[in-house]
Amino acid sequence: MSQMDKLNNMWRNYLISDTYEPGSTAKMITLTAALETGAVDKSNSFYCPGYRIVEDRRIRCSKTTGHGSQTLEQALMNSCNPAFMDIGERTGVDGLYEYYHKLGLFDRCGIDLPGEANSIMHKKENVGPVELATMSFGQSFQITPMQMLRAAAAIVNGGNLVTPHFAIRTCAADKTTYSEFSYSTTQEAVSKETSDTMKDILRQVVEEGGGKNAYIEGFSIGGKTATSQKLPRGSGKYIASFIGFSDVTDPSVIAMCLIDEPQGIYYGGTIAAPVIR
Repeated sequence: MSQMDKLNNMWRNYLISDTYEPGSTAKMITLTAALETGAVDKSNSFYCPGYRIVEDRRIRCSKTTGHGSQTLEQALMNSCNPAFMDIGERTGVDGLYEYYHKLGLFDRCGIDLPGEANSIMHKKENVGPVELATMSFGQSFQITPMQMLRAAAAIVNGGNLVTPHFAIRTCAADKTTYSEFSYSTTQEAVSKETSDTMKDILRQVVEEGGGKNAYIEGFSIGGKTATSQKLPRGSGKYIASFIGFSDVTDPSVIAMCLIDEPQGIYYGGTIAAPVIR
């Protein structure tokens, strides 16, 4: 590695300069799009036999024996891939892409750090049934961790897409302010009604579902786990992650943990959720 590469790597921030397949945390985005477009509502139920056949592919659920019949909330609590393939199919490519755009997945976040990457997405016209199915549960596209966190924040903060930042103002030594920085916010990227529904379902994920290792007695916490396989598939390497926020009714803090290539246990719910707790 050259000296220049070493210098560049020293300043490289994986969370904004590199992309990854988000996996199941992106089910938050799929479900938001489905609720917003009216493709599903809380009265819908979904059946999981442990897999789903899409064209020539047999795409399996993490629970190979299947989850059976599930409510909408249970589908997210169980992080069930077949249910989310159904939800994605009902939402359609247009609906899904509309909310990928609204939630900032096609744009850099505009964070005040150098070297921010952008997502790697399918061209919309190239999304067939298999691509739609895999995107619905967070595979076959890549985003930066910061893009994922920003989208998740918009889903739970009442629907506003914010610009993440570190700097608030510049000051002189005597504490007088030179300038205040301002950052754009897109109001109502998601409706408040959908945001309220998502917060409640994500609360159930932590209280009774895959995120229960982030639960703290007496605190109101919502969140979502993911365990994404790294490319190439079958490499046996994973990224375990968890996004958590609190409090559920009026969130003021959101956090995300990614564990890159964990050894041994690699499930996000088991190893990343306790970090956020």
